[in-house]
Amino acid sequence: MNNPQNVVVLLLDSLNRHEIGAYGGTNFITPNIDRLAARSVRFTNHHTGSLPCIPARHDILVGAWDFLWRPWGSIELWEEPITASLRKQGVVTQLITDHPHLFEAGGENYHGDFTAWEYERGHESDPWKTRPDPSWLGTPSFGRGHTHYDNSRGYFRGEEDFPGPRTMQATARWLRDDAPHHRAKGERFFVFVDEFDPHEPFDTPENWANMYDDAWEGPHLVWPPYAIDALKEGILTERDAQQVRAQYGGKLSMIDHWLGRVLDALDETDGWKDTAVILCTDHGHYLGDKDAYDRDVWGKPGVPVYKPLGHIPMLVAWPGVTPGTHDALTTSTDIHATIADVFGANISHTAHGSSLVPLLTGESTSVRDWLLTGVWGREVQLVTDTWRYTRGPQGKNYPHSMWSNRWSTMPIAAYPNYKMPMPDGRAVLDYMPGSTVPVIRQPFVEGDMLPFWASAKQYETLLFDRYEDPAESVNRINDSMAKEAEELLRVALTEIDAPAEQFERLALT
Repeated sequence: MNNPQNVVVLLLDSLNRHEIGAYGGTNFITPNIDRLAARSVRFTNHHTGSLPCIPARHDILVGAWDFLWRPWGSIELWEEPITASLRKQGVVTQLITDHPHLFEAGGENYHGDFTAWEYERGHESDPWKTRPDPSWLGTPSFGRGHTHYDNSRGYFRGEEDFPGPRTMQATARWLRDDAPHHRAKGERFFVFVDEFDPHEPFDTPENWANMYDDAWEGPHLVWPPYAIDALKEGILTERDAQQVRAQYGGKLSMIDHWLGRVLDALDETDGWKDTAVILCTDHGHYLGDKDAYDRDVWGKPGVPVYKPLGHIPMLVAWPGVTPGTHDALTTSTDIHATIADVFGANISHTAHGSSLVPLLTGESTSVRDWLLTGVWGREVQLVTDTWRYTRGPQGKNYPHSMWSNRWSTMPIAAYPNYKMPMPDGRAVLDYMPGSTVPVIRQPFVEGDMLPFWASAKQYETLLFDRYEDPAESVNRINDSMAKEAEELLRVALTEIDAPAEQFERLALT
């Protein structure tokens, strides 16, 4: 079987697997995701790698887990994105996105190696406008104080003006107008659609906002809290919680509706014959899901990667492959390896992905025995077919090091002065696995300010038996199999040449 000529990756941000009809979800309608699933291989055992937003894009576009070395950052000097690798093969690459983090410090050079890129402005933290549109009446009260989004929101006059619908319309236009041109010239293409919906704010026109909660009165709750035990702490009432979930559902259903335009364009151009289409996400989003202590969790606060956040969807429509399901263990870096395989691209830096092609063609039933997932500075998690093992620091959460030649952390609009300290006299030059490019390695010890995502009130060590407890609700950390899981985590970290400080803080030495 020949590989497809082209690849389209459709990334929807914060897409909860369990809310999609094709994965058994019944709360919200997703007819177009389900329509794509009907012609795809539906992967049932797909998981996050590096979290959150930009680290997850690094997994897909670079193919290397970076959460063990740094928290959030640009493409580094010792690696190249898949777009640079494809350029050497003469492949046309197109980015279409409304994701603001790709154009902020720490994410700003992911777009640079695409042949062309299109940015639809105005989502979440995008500093698009300096003032609200004065003709707009009824600007929503979003409850976070004044944000960039408050300036942008008045410029969305109709549903088609929201960033998500604009991104999907731009993608459909490219597939109708540009893809046939490149096919006619014998040029192969890779399209990466980085769609920020259904990420918050869960803000939609009224027909979608009322779709799952038409009894709500007052401004819609479009900004979910990032909180643990929000109901007990009085951050949300039960009624508020219902409204937040409904607004997530409205955003999900709206972007699903506009995804239909993309699928229509593939139908009209007969693109399915020569183009692989991969639908994926970076992670899920907690919407009151329960943690190991039966607390309700919202957003992406400092808790482990539980199943609702880490067990994510992936659909692959592959020319010549019969639709169905596949239970092989996979992760986001495998998408990078698959793209490289399709186009015959050489990857010169150390990467952690395994191509999905042998699974899709039936040459193999598995491509990996384990994967690692997590957030820099917090728990490190090992996922196998049998376990989800979470290992937190055994004692104080130190030592740490940040490995980077592009010093940045996630920008936070509400805290513009929250920035990483510059490297100091303790910094040394070291080397990433497989690289001869010197990298700044900055140590952190107790008392140092850490990057934003390392924060947590407590750190956990947990073990869930995925066979006997598919809901992953019973902590088995005191069972005999915990020692086996601990040893496999040590082996996995050794195999990828993880930094020594990870072994030390996790007490795996």
